[in-house]
Amino acid sequence: MSESSALPWAAAPASGNAIGLYAKWTPALDAKIEAALQRLRDANIAHGDGLVQSSSLGVEDMVITDLISRTGLPVHISTLDTGKLHAQTLGLLPQIKARYGVEVEVFTPVADAVIQFVRKEGDDAMYKSISLRKACCGVRKMEPLGRMLKGHTAWITGLRREQSGARGDVAFDEDDGNGRRKISPIADWTWAEVWAYVEKYAVPYNPLHDQFMPSIGCAPCTRAIAVGEDFRAGRWWWEDSTKECGLHAKS
Repeated sequence: MSESSALPWAAAPASGNAIGLYAKWTPALDAKIEAALQRLRDANIAHGDGLVQSSSLGVEDMVITDLISRTGLPVHISTLDTGKLHAQTLGLLPQIKARYGVEVEVFTPVADAVIQFVRKEGDDAMYKSISLRKACCGVRKMEPLGRMLKGHTAWITGLRREQSGARGDVAFDEDDGNGRRKISPIADWTWAEVWAYVEKYAVPYNPLHDQFMPSIGCAPCTRAIAVGEDFRAGRWWWEDSTKECGLHAKS
């Protein structure tokens, strides 16, 4: 388990950015970077064209995209556009194209399924109950994820053990419960190390991270967090839940 999932808030003015708040190069980070690069190489050897990065476009996944670029491996990168993402999140897609020369494949929900769900439950269904929120995630995230992963034998994620108690035992390579391998190459990195890497290698990131949003999902379901709150407190903040949508549920 991680020692803590709370953000290490720094004494900085409100105008400070995430790099200034969090980045701290640790003695272990050079070795962690090399280990992450090797995990990506090993995954490519094991799975070849069956390997895909499933990117949330959050800072951890942007670091992984940068690591993939550094390996020179032809790893395919995909993401989900739920129809409810912040403009700042989607704004990373052209930045990835410009920086790394790769086109991120975007998977969207089935339009008719979204229309029918909203017609029946309302556009604010996620606030009414946990079951309805999960149903919304099912339509907007889980179904497109299934299409994203179809035909693949392994997927790369930005999960880290420090993100929450529920993720404290994330493995570098594990069965996802559906016959695929789930690769989390930076599972042992700290939040400070993620941002130190971003700073050193000038990795593009979502500017909403500068507004105290460490975990960014759909706009109606994401808010900034306060001092002392954990990484995922800003996700579905009105719920008393494990703060998961199902993408990374344990089997």
